[in-house]
Amino acid sequence: MSLGTETEAELLVDEGSWVSGVLAGIAGSVVMAAVMLAMGATPVLAGAIPGLYTLAPPPNAAAGIFVHLSHGAVLGVAFLAGLNAVGVGDARRVVAAGVGYGVLTWIVLAALVMPVWLGAVGFPNAPPFPNFAVPSLLWHLVYGVVLGAVVVALER
Repeated sequence: MSLGTETEAELLVDEGSWVSGVLAGIAGSVVMAAVMLAMGATPVLAGAIPGLYTLAPPPNAAAGIFVHLSHGAVLGVAFLAGLNAVGVGDARRVVAAGVGYGVLTWIVLAALVMPVWLGAVGFPNAPPFPNFAVPSLLWHLVYGVVLGAVVVALER
């Protein structure tokens, strides 16, 4: 019997694996953006997201995608840091944590921070505060599931 054996359900997240967080965050953002586009949320990607940094108006899809993927990468690193901090290692729990993280990012960043930020920079179509839009919840859930699943895949 070996003391170093691990079951197939275990996942040990390496403290130095921030690259996995970046890649998983970008993957989650790409899939999230695809869902947003499929649901007709081009104005969000081309307007509101680059508008956070006064890169729109006029609509700027390239800047919006760049900002969106950058946010996803940073949030992916934060997710992995959170996993390390609380010691989540089981693959199912990592994906479940991704779902929870998607909900958390929706509440804090999309519903609360984004409307205030857009208003502060003078974006003309800033959403109301708070902005608990259900489609946005779906998009952030997609981000979280993909984020968790890709972390599991990369950390194996």
